[in-house]
Amino acid sequence: MVKNCIKKALVFVVAVSLSVSALFAKEVILGGKNGWNDLQTMDNVAVGKGRYGYDCMEIATNAFKVDEYTDLLINFEDNKTIAYGAYDVISNNLRLSTESKMDKYAGLCRNTGGLAVSGRPGTFFGSQGILGSFTIEFWLCPSISENGETILNWESSKNVNNRLVYQMLNCSFSGGKLEWILTNFFDGFTNAPSAKEVKMKGTTNIIPNTWSYHVLSYDCENGELLYLVNGETEAIKYITANGKEGGETTLVSLGVPSEVAFCSEYTGKIDDIRITRRPYTTPHYQTPEAGSALQRFSYEPRGGRFETAPVMVSTGSVLNSLTAEYNTPAETDVAFFVRSGDNYFNWTDSYPEWKAIDINEPLTGITGMYFQLACELYPDGAGTVTPSVTQIKMDFSEIPLPLPPFLVKAEAGYETITLTWSYSVDDTAGGYYVYYGSRSGEYLGRFAVQGDSPIKAGNTNTYTFTGLKNGKICYFAVAAWSALDDRIIGPLSKEVYARPLDRLEK
Repeated sequence: MVKNCIKKALVFVVAVSLSVSALFAKEVILGGKNGWNDLQTMDNVAVGKGRYGYDCMEIATNAFKVDEYTDLLINFEDNKTIAYGAYDVISNNLRLSTESKMDKYAGLCRNTGGLAVSGRPGTFFGSQGILGSFTIEFWLCPSISENGETILNWESSKNVNNRLVYQMLNCSFSGGKLEWILTNFFDGFTNAPSAKEVKMKGTTNIIPNTWSYHVLSYDCENGELLYLVNGETEAIKYITANGKEGGETTLVSLGVPSEVAFCSEYTGKIDDIRITRRPYTTPHYQTPEAGSALQRFSYEPRGGRFETAPVMVSTGSVLNSLTAEYNTPAETDVAFFVRSGDNYFNWTDSYPEWKAIDINEPLTGITGMYFQLACELYPDGAGTVTPSVTQIKMDFSEIPLPLPPFLVKAEAGYETITLTWSYSVDDTAGGYYVYYGSRSGEYLGRFAVQGDSPIKAGNTNTYTFTGLKNGKICYFAVAAWSALDDRIIGPLSKEVYARPLDRLEK
């Protein structure tokens, strides 16, 4: 058993020209006890359990996905027996098991009756008459593999030339292998006599307590019926007029809709049962190497990626370090990326450019009002193990806000008010904004000749407002901006007020 390796990695350190005393150190923690609520993008990743019971980010299992061809999906997740599909549960004697192949849970059967479902009109097993292609697939982990243990069974009847004909689709153990029997399942009475009863038996022994992936697929375009185990063809037949490739194809012909029973006589686990209305297609990530068998990976080899939402700090902030707590079992890996800027509204997938973080080399130039982090996770070569990230801590330094003027005075005149203030005692102040309005604490003025509030007064300590209405009181406050960046604005001064009057000097 490979021992997991828990790493805490100092990812990068940024050198800045400002003195340490001119910056305020702060931190933002993502994940951990705070959770992962601030993620913007999740590509093939899912939430799992990391250290100390906290949620972690890991690669999503390669569970079956719902698409336009999906007829039924039973994945035993989210406390729902039917994950997708217009099927009703008739009976369910399966229990949930955490020893799953995909996601968190599998179905556990102890030879107590299994699961029976009934398809509504329009579903594959809820339809009557001629149908097209189909695929039935599932993961299986038997405790034993005795003859007669039944994984799937469907029985019905149909009327053929005014005669009632028995139908069956059955998948059971026979000699340690799975065998499929399709009786009168196809329209064989009019097109292909060979389609009356079809048997498809595997060549691979099903090993107890080991997961295996099983597929039965029919392509109505060429009449090809396939049985695959772990992605490798075990049996193939052509349901055609002459029983050979290239013959006239035969369609599925179902009679009276009836229930489908899974694991009615079976001891073991089953996971991710899916029926689709199309023939089986090999996923792009299942291409086998020369001389090796095809295997469905638990995790896609491409791995997964998540990105945080842009984290707003303050203009001119400097990212000092990124500390990540993550778990990388043997052959797995994680990679971190970061980008920054002052206005994330014009960001795209590629702009600003993501910078890969090398834990052995410092990085410079990570500054801005927004920081965004990304992480890529890679599974092991067999696609059976995932890394995980439990927490990321972002340490950064903010440029301190300059202090406001300590004294502010307002002197009214005829349709004018002149403000004077003391210069800020903060030597980082580069100039001043003057805020005004007609209500105390609300500086939304738009009535002075000089323009809308706030007014950028510059590096001065006096400013005169003109075009004011005599008799109307005005309220003012002054704030300093930073000499490093005029978008970094400090707190407001104490409020003052004045009222222009007709009797005052022009």
